[in-house]
Amino acid sequence: MNREINVLALLKGEERYVFVYNEENRSETMRTLGRYASNPELNFSWYDAAVLSQKMRRESHRESLSARYDKFSASDHFDKLNRQGNF
Repeated sequence: MNREINVLALLKGEERYVFVYNEENRSETMRTLGRYASNPELNFSWYDAAVLSQKMRRESHRESLSARYDKFSASDHFDKLNRQGNF
């Protein structure tokens, strides 16, 4: 289970928007961005929602690549040690 917590923040004038999410609630956080953008009482635009959701997708992609690299790297390192007779 991935326990990593992500924080996304937007500062607009006097307003502060801070989103704390993990992989399990990423979709709900994306929907929240849309709800905020459609709320005329907030100074949170569709552009803001698009920029923040793009950052969320990039971070998710980066984490996915990192996990795959770590898995490959650890497996490759073990195989190398095994070939050397260390295991």
